[in-house]
Amino acid sequence: MALDKILSIGGKPGLYRLLTQTRGGFVGESLLDGKRVTVGLRSNVSVLSEIAIYTLEEEVPLKEVFQKIKEKEGGKKTSISHKAEKIELEEYFFEVLPNYDEDRVYASDIKKIIQWYNILIDNNITDFVEVEEEKEVEESTVASEEEE
Repeated sequence: MALDKILSIGGKPGLYRLLTQTRGGFVGESLLDGKRVTVGLRSNVSVLSEIAIYTLEEEVPLKEVFQKIKEKEGGKKTSISHKAEKIELEEYFFEVLPNYDEDRVYASDIKKIIQWYNILIDNNITDFVEVEEEKEVEESTVASEEEE
């Protein structure tokens, strides 16, 4: 499952899988306990595929940050808890994304990223960037065949 179907809902813990849209919002299923919630259009909702992290040069999509954590951890959960001390969280995140903007990425943001990554791993949602890379390879193969 791609990150474009995974949501963070303001005021609610964890992450949610988008099940269906309704006239007044949508229905989501918690990745923590499987409970379903109806969310109105006025709620603060973020789709994980639309979130980016500030670096000194540009904004890096969250899926790329998740991929870097996955590579660092060998596809397993993080070696650090999201409840760790601020300095430990910052040191860990610096190893993952060395050029992140320390003035605009707060410890609370790092906590969320680590917590979300672990929730996704628990739910076997690990295809962070492979799908797009495969599409790019297919497109370049098709383009090179057309040139011939």
